[in-house]
Amino acid sequence: MNVKRFLMASLAVFVVGVAFEYLVHGVALMPVYRALKDVWRPDMEALTWIMYPVGLVCSLLFVYIFIKGYEGKGVIEGLRFGLFLGAYVSVGMAFGSYVMVKIPLSLAIQWLIAGVLELMLQGAAAAAIYKPAGAFVRRVA
Repeated sequence: MNVKRFLMASLAVFVVGVAFEYLVHGVALMPVYRALKDVWRPDMEALTWIMYPVGLVCSLLFVYIFIKGYEGKGVIEGLRFGLFLGAYVSVGMAFGSYVMVKIPLSLAIQWLIAGVLELMLQGAAAAAIYKPAGAFVRRVA
């Protein structure tokens, strides 16, 4: 394992995740969240700091799992990894939340789509940055 690239890819995955989460949840879905204010914890905003260390740990795990199956096929490999992992994680999260919390089905579907897209972007970032130790690009003149 190339530790430097592993850490750089993990940091990139974390940054992509934070930016994507802000755009989706802090901007795009905020009107929906405000309309559903009675379903959220009253102290939720005071607890959001927890998401940053969780996101960092998840970024490290995401890249670790990615590199264990790394085939060196570039960004397409990262997108595919993100698609499968995103579907695996987001289906359960979105519809499990729909079952347990009084939210509209449309919000669960938006969470599903956003979750898959986020992990695809994170997979692309991991693939773009991570290369095993000793990897090089062969250029043909």
